[in-house]
Order: sequence, then C-alpha cells, then structure tokens
Amino acid sequence: MSATRPFAIVTGASTGIGLELSKRCAREGFDLLIVADEPAIEDAAALLREGGASVEALNADLATTDGVDALYRAVNGRPVDALLANAGRGLGRAFLDQDFAKAKRVIDTNITGTIYLIHLIGNDMRRRNAGRILITGSIAGFIPGSFQAVYNGTKAFLNSFAFALREELRGTEVTVTCLMPGATDTEFFRRADMLDTDVGTTEKDDPAKVAADGFEAMMSGAGDIVSGIKNKVQSAAANVLPAGLLAGQHRKMAEPGSAKS
Repeated sequence: MSATRPFAIVTGASTGIGLELSKRCAREGFDLLIVADEPAIEDAAALLREGGASVEALNADLATTDGVDALYRAVNGRPVDALLANAGRGLGRAFLDQDFAKAKRVIDTNITGTIYLIHLIGNDMRRRNAGRILITGSIAGFIPGSFQAVYNGTKAFLNSFAFALREELRGTEVTVTCLMPGATDTEFFRRADMLDTDVGTTEKDDPAKVAADGFEAMMSGAGDIVSGIKNKVQSAAANVLPAGLLAGQHRKMAEPGSAKS
C-alpha cells in the first residue's frame, strides 16, 4: 500500500452495501483494508484488485473483542483516512421465539463491535485531527421493529450514537456521517431468515446506489443521509406517528408468513 494514497477500512465488505462501498472507495483512489467474518472476503478483495486497487483482506469476527483487536493490529499504525463501519447482522421472527445466542450476536456485531472499533480508530483520528467515519445505521432505527425487535433496536442505537459522536467531535477535523438505508437488495434477508416475509420478498433498493449516497455524504462531511425518496418519506412519517402504530405497521412487513403470494 502506498504512503501517499488515502487509506480506508470497510467492514462487512464481502457482499451488499459493504462491497459496494469498497468499490467506490477503490474508484476514488483509496487503498483498502476490507473485513468480514467469512472467507468470501478474499473473493471481494480479488474483485477489487482487478480494477487496480491495493486491497488487504481480513477474515475476522467483529462481534468479538478479539476480532476487533485483530483488525486494529492489521492497521499496523497506518493513518486511517476513512472508517466505513458497515458490518451488521439481522434476525427475524418474534423475540421470544429467537435463539438468544443469535439475538446476542446481533447486538455484539451491530453495537459492541462497531463502537469498540470506532473507539480505537476514532481516537487515532482525533490525535491526528483528521478523518472520516461512516456508520451504517438504518431507517429501521426510527421504527419499533415487531418481529425484528433486536435488530431495529440496534439500529436505533447506531443512529443516535452517530449524531452524539458527531457533536462531541464538533470543532475538530474528524467527521461522522450516518448512512440510513431502507430495505436493500442484499443477502441480509436470507441470512436473517426473513424470506417468508413481506419485506423479504418485495422490491428493494440497489446497494450500489445506497453505497454511492453514503460515500458522497461521508466525503462532504454531512451528518446523515437517508438513501432513497421512499425511505425519506418513511423516516419523516416515523418521526410523527405514534410508536404503537409504527409497531403495528412493521408487523405487516416482518411477521413470518406475511409474504404476498
């Protein structure tokens, strides 16, 4: 990797929004360290290198302290110009029907691992007084997520955390941006066991467009970006409708068996 080119870390980069964020970073001249908890991260790295990017891949479980520490060691003291904290995990079904170990893993991935990584890299950025952080939240964070209760709760945390951290860093040259997509055409719904739900089977947003929106917002230093007109309308409505009504609406989308035939 070149000492003169900007350096970015993208987590959850093997597929979906994370892979598309990595592609955009590569096109914009970043050297990359991409991370995921599956061997497919090596395939993603090979794809990115075909375009001439300098890419290092790491298979690490960012739901664990050891996994985050392994990622931080892989940075090897290099200044990180952009941290795109995108790793996330979903889980469908009613909370009391879920395997609690799987529910806990959603929390450990989406919240604990994410903020631990940001704490490590963010402190380095603050010492240098330079850097950009992009956190992948979700419009799901505005909605009580019946049949996705833990997942939506984690995204509510990330949405809030991003704005709080941004305010704490006001007056520095470190920016924090929250990307808030809606339902996006990725592996998320299959992995979350939601292919028999309405939201799992309806048309979804293009991950490349979501990633482009997020990258451009990060580079401009914006505080947040809701990707897609439909999602902008939905997030605006969520700010004024009663929580009980929103939970009922979410049930229609996420309850098992709600897929339209």
